[in-house]
Amino acid sequence: MNKEKIRGHVAMLFTSLIFGVNIPLSKNLMPDWMSPLGLTYSRFAFGAMAFWLLSLFLKSEKVTRKDMGTLFLGSLLGVGLNQAAFISGLQMTSATNASIVITITPILAMIISFFILKEPITFKKAGGVIIGLVGVLSMILTSEVSAAGREASIIGDLLCVVSSLSYAFFLVLTRGISKRYSSVTIMKWMFLFSSLMFLPFGYKDVFAARIFTDGTSVAWSSYLYLLVGATFITYLLIPIAQKQIRPTTIGMYNYLQPLVASFIAIMWGQDIFSWSKPISAILIFAGVYFVTTSKSRDDIERERLLKLGKDNLNDLQLSPVKEPVIKP
Repeated sequence: MNKEKIRGHVAMLFTSLIFGVNIPLSKNLMPDWMSPLGLTYSRFAFGAMAFWLLSLFLKSEKVTRKDMGTLFLGSLLGVGLNQAAFISGLQMTSATNASIVITITPILAMIISFFILKEPITFKKAGGVIIGLVGVLSMILTSEVSAAGREASIIGDLLCVVSSLSYAFFLVLTRGISKRYSSVTIMKWMFLFSSLMFLPFGYKDVFAARIFTDGTSVAWSSYLYLLVGATFITYLLIPIAQKQIRPTTIGMYNYLQPLVASFIAIMWGQDIFSWSKPISAILIFAGVYFVTTSKSRDDIERERLLKLGKDNLNDLQLSPVKEPVIKP
């Protein structure tokens, strides 16, 4: 594994850890301190302001009309629909259930990549996804639910499925532009598009939020973590990972989020430690390893060329993976 791929894995590791912590924190904010729609639009508006402000200190990149169309679709799928569906579903279901549902993202990304990017589904890759999923399910199903918990809503779970599906499409469809532009350029446009699209629906909920009138220090800490950590930092890291590793591998890191959420629940006294948790953790990391080390399309192509007796691979031009063209 070269330095570039290591950088991509480190970026996704930090992203998954931040997202994992954000799940119980966001749950605590709704609905007492802010509505789901207000919380979602806060992220859109803050992300747009933060990324555009940061872009003022960096070299400007000109985006083509074709890529601008892809950025608009990416903002709709990876920012707008993804965040809105997840935060709304999280209010109606438990944090545990929400973390279970999002583990289907790598499976969806693997299937979408197969049809759009022509990425092969190897036995090793499919096995890694299954092993990781077994690890997550074993951890969740053996956890004891606290007395304060409530039954999960089917509608909430379905909204989380919609969130996972939109995020999987986002990872696949925007992989091409992630290699052509910086993270700041990509995200400043995506968050701007999302903030404009949702402006008529979200601004009233933000101004009516109770957190601005009598919010506690705990509520404000959770809110700032949501904005700075789970919005600005994570979406700054995701395009970095997309440049180096495949969508299926990125989706595999979703398996870390329920693991993090479970440990936080234990520290907060919401769950009880059992030996099933470290066993589940081993299965999760094993699944990530198998998917990470599985062969990509380019790897298979290089092996084919080697078998044909092509010794100097550096002089060969591999056929590029065709990215979907989004017309503005």
